[in-house]
Amino acid sequence: MSGEAGGHGHAHGIVDASITTSEHGLWAVKWSFIALAVTAAIQLVVVVLSNSVALLADAIHNIGDAGTAIPLGIAFLLGRRPPTRRFTYGFGRIEDLAGLAVVFMILVSAGVAFYESLNRLFHPHPVTHLGAIIAASIVGFAGNELVAVFRIRVGRKIGSAALIADGYHARTDGWTSLAVLVGALGVYFGYPKADPIIGLLITVAILFIVWESAQTVLGRMIDGVDAGVIDQLEQAAAHVSGVAEVTDARARWIGHRMRAEVSVAVDPQLSVAEGHRIAKEVEHELRHELSFLSSASVHVDPLTEVGEAHHHHAHD
Repeated sequence: MSGEAGGHGHAHGIVDASITTSEHGLWAVKWSFIALAVTAAIQLVVVVLSNSVALLADAIHNIGDAGTAIPLGIAFLLGRRPPTRRFTYGFGRIEDLAGLAVVFMILVSAGVAFYESLNRLFHPHPVTHLGAIIAASIVGFAGNELVAVFRIRVGRKIGSAALIADGYHARTDGWTSLAVLVGALGVYFGYPKADPIIGLLITVAILFIVWESAQTVLGRMIDGVDAGVIDQLEQAAAHVSGVAEVTDARARWIGHRMRAEVSVAVDPQLSVAEGHRIAKEVEHELRHELSFLSSASVHVDPLTEVGEAHHHHAHD
């Protein structure tokens, strides 16, 4: 017997969480795009005036970061579609594909920044308008930090790995923007190669973000969850009266919503109705404990036949 999320009276009349969280995601993506587009535009104007390749690398990165709004926006829009008979779990996994697209776009921006910085290192051009470069550096830091705080906050609220990864990416961008200021100061004090060297350092920082973001996104795609999530599932289920043992707890992310499966053992003398009541209480406790949980399947076994290992043995 089992209990399934959304099948109880307390859930009736409530807007599906995946829809409301997708709306939050779209809202975050839209305003992040606007903030970064404005930041990059200001920086590009100064690049034309100054010939700073470090600022160019930072502007390219900001343009790439703004561009990540496109796959994220598409993912959140498609994720709002209801499940079909072919896609029975809905379209939340598209968000993971969007995360891969984000990582790829960041990688491309690193490649462009590396090429331009290396070329300028061996073919230097005079860097001018140092005051404007410093101002653009500060604008880049402020714009990226604003976007980082915004994306991380909304990403954590809705449980979106792609949005959180993009937020930390923006935060690192902010610090690399300040590195442009260091390059400008180096030029001011008579070290013209400081500008392309800073551009190369920015490239290295971008590559670190690529690595960290790829780990996060790929982990979700192969159904990775934090070990603490399984602990929470087991502890929440064990607290329910009538549950004698908790076995075979699993969880997976589908986009920014989580699905869980838990097996519990009960007194074999209980009626089917009593077992179903316990399953409902376990499901309710799980949803209360994990705010990102969209559904939970609770399998109830008699205490004499606990867990999947027993069922597999019975079929052998």
